[in-house]
Amino acid sequence: MVFKRLLGSLGVGGPTVDTVLDPGPALPGGALTGQVRLRGGGADFEIESITLELVARVEAEHEEGESEGAVTFERFTVGGGFRLAEGEERSVPFSVTLPWETPVTELYGQALGVVLGVRTELSVAGAKDKGDLDQLAVGPLPVQEAVLEALGQLGFGFRSADLEYGRIGGTGQRLPFYQEIEITPSPRYAHQVNEIEVTFLAGPAGVEVVLEADKRGGLFSGGHDALTSFTVGHHDSRDWNAEVEGWIERLVEHRAPHGSHIAYGHGHDDQHGHRHDGQRSGPGVGTAVAAGAAGLAVGVVGGMVAAEVVDEVGDFFEGEGENEDEEG
Repeated sequence: MVFKRLLGSLGVGGPTVDTVLDPGPALPGGALTGQVRLRGGGADFEIESITLELVARVEAEHEEGESEGAVTFERFTVGGGFRLAEGEERSVPFSVTLPWETPVTELYGQALGVVLGVRTELSVAGAKDKGDLDQLAVGPLPVQEAVLEALGQLGFGFRSADLEYGRIGGTGQRLPFYQEIEITPSPRYAHQVNEIEVTFLAGPAGVEVVLEADKRGGLFSGGHDALTSFTVGHHDSRDWNAEVEGWIERLVEHRAPHGSHIAYGHGHDDQHGHRHDGQRSGPGVGTAVAAGAAGLAVGVVGGMVAAEVVDEVGDFFEGEGENEDEEG
């Protein structure tokens, strides 16, 4: 989805911008490549800078209720310092590195419902205009895919995915928001938990997998949340079904994994009122994890309707364009 907009701050006759991303999903911590295509207007213009912004649709809870909006989580200057002649066409290629915690938007080619975009800002003759906004597709890292694949094979189902504004205490989180992938319990755990939320916090050394369970209440007790986390290396090779099932068992029983550092009392309440306390296990070693099989596509992603996601992406981008027009 590409939008070509006149550089509004310069009026009729200004240059136009069209950013084209290379095909295929990018990966967290990997390269995002493409080109910014410029077309000169009715006169020569000095292009001072070309900046790409990574934006995300993020939900936030506050005293007045819940709201959502666009959050810019990274900026890259990819060009500038040249004169664009009248009517000239010029292409500026770029390659930038995505933050490690960039959310995953799709799995096995199916959208998860998370909306990310790349917004292009031109600085021309002292005026700035956010003139182009394009959908950004991000696939999972091998370890992320392996964990989700194991959940699918163990009988867990996909419910939804979103981005929550706030931080999870006791973790190495760097972005001002985190991704939650909500899954329904397998039959084995259906009597114990309502749902489980999975958050991946990737970094150069590996991925921290944060699991939170909304536990069902008993006859004499109310329901409550349980949270734990596990750290795995990017090139770990494990029996992922057995590994993940062990994680779920510890989460549901709220036991700390062997060798972990328990930091109860050092977490904090997020916007949902959830208590986040850090628990980590040591990083593992091994060989590269093979790309996941098809089980998760049926087990976890089967409930997502792609058309609904496309509509949400369109609404988000159109709303951003309207806001920019109002600001201009």
